[in-house]
Amino acid sequence: MNEDFARNLRLLCSYYKSIAEVCRRLDINRPQFNRYLSGRYRPGDGTLRRLCDFFGVEVHEIMLPSAQFERLVSVRPRPLHAPEAQTAEARHLIHLKEIGSTGLDRFLGSYFETYLSMACPGKILRTLVTLERQDDGVVYQRTERLIEHPSEKAYHGVYRGVVHLLTDRIFLNDYETLTGLEITQTILFPSFKNRVSRLTGLKLGVSGSGERMPCCARVVYEFLGPHIDVRKALRLCGLYDMDDARIDSATRQAIRNDMAPGEWHFRARY
Repeated sequence: MNEDFARNLRLLCSYYKSIAEVCRRLDINRPQFNRYLSGRYRPGDGTLRRLCDFFGVEVHEIMLPSAQFERLVSVRPRPLHAPEAQTAEARHLIHLKEIGSTGLDRFLGSYFETYLSMACPGKILRTLVTLERQDDGVVYQRTERLIEHPSEKAYHGVYRGVVHLLTDRIFLNDYETLTGLEITQTILFPSFKNRVSRLTGLKLGVSGSGERMPCCARVVYEFLGPHIDVRKALRLCGLYDMDDARIDSATRQAIRNDMAPGEWHFRARY
């Protein structure tokens, strides 16, 4: 029985690039797998079911006489590749998506994100953020529009990430798509009103200047709507002076990075 099983297992492995790839995707020890291939050992019931699930066959099928099994496999759809085994990182992300996607639909749409620039101290930075649902999760794009010199065209930095709603807090995690050298996290207070207008919170990231200093800043999200003219919105994004009248006084007050007497931690403001 083990000899037929071993031949059948070797046949299934032949549809892959190497035995090493099969072991990697199954997350199984190579010497242990070699014992199965040699016919000296038969895997336990749990391991056997995992092997069959991976290759897309039934337990009773993989135990068939090898000639019969080969005919069976020859008429099955090819290739017999199973999905990549989930990495530890993927399992955590899937779990977060499962527990943190409910309740976000009311926050979908576009926002002006405003905070004190980390790369240009003393300046206010406004970016455009758009949250949308894809499949069973919520993702977003954050676009920076910067003009380094009046005679030059605007530069657009694009960040993409995922959104989770966990215990009445909205968590946004993104990465910079051009170089992949920066990850940013933002935590917002959700709006408990019927109509979403403004969200406030804290933003943690790395300064885009040469020193690349980790920084934390208060941030305001101003809801623009579910459908907007993106070009017009982007033209209103960029760097502003602290006293620029185009930034309303409530927003300027909400993004001030000061600490009140008796505060031991840098905290978000409602």
